[in-house]
Amino acid sequence: MTVSPHSLAGVIIAGGYSTRFGDEDKAVADLAGTPMIRRVVDRLAAVTDEIIVNCRNDQREQIQTAIEGCAPDVQFAIDPIEDRGPLAGIRIALETTSREYAAVVACDMPFVDPALLSYLADQARGHDAAIVQVEDRWYQTTQAVYRSDTMARSAAAVLEDDDRRIVAALEEIDVVTVDESELEEIGVDNVTFESIDTQDALETAARRLS
Repeated sequence: MTVSPHSLAGVIIAGGYSTRFGDEDKAVADLAGTPMIRRVVDRLAAVTDEIIVNCRNDQREQIQTAIEGCAPDVQFAIDPIEDRGPLAGIRIALETTSREYAAVVACDMPFVDPALLSYLADQARGHDAAIVQVEDRWYQTTQAVYRSDTMARSAAAVLEDDDRRIVAALEEIDVVTVDESELEEIGVDNVTFESIDTQDALETAARRLS
């Protein structure tokens, strides 16, 4: 594939143990007839030309089945060390892509709005990241766009210091913040950030889609 200067990778972080969700892996949980991660892949595919799923090795088979037939083809970035948190997952996935920028989304955000990711990608050009800021100093770090090589290096340095916070990696790079108030102007509803991390949340989301 010829890579456009403005092409965008999509990264899905799915390597967590879903402790609040119960015994089932939330990444492949059925949400109104469709695996949750498949819903995330389909939305990312609207604005990206490469998709990478970060997960543990023991998740791969189930996830591969859940996303079979997706377009574009999905690559995997397997955690070399399990349970190091989303920053480690972001790092390994960003090291996998050849795209300059990547939209990173958690696997439990099935309502992610492609329009938001496209907007963040535009804002990130010439910078290292574009992130929505809510409630003064809180950031939506798992629905954001990062410059792949810069964020991967920053994440590696932070993890080397045994710090697993995504915001710690952001402190070392050039970040553009998008205020939550801007979302309405671009037609994005806050439901984009809804995370499905419990069975009750899954049932509520399923009712919305029925």
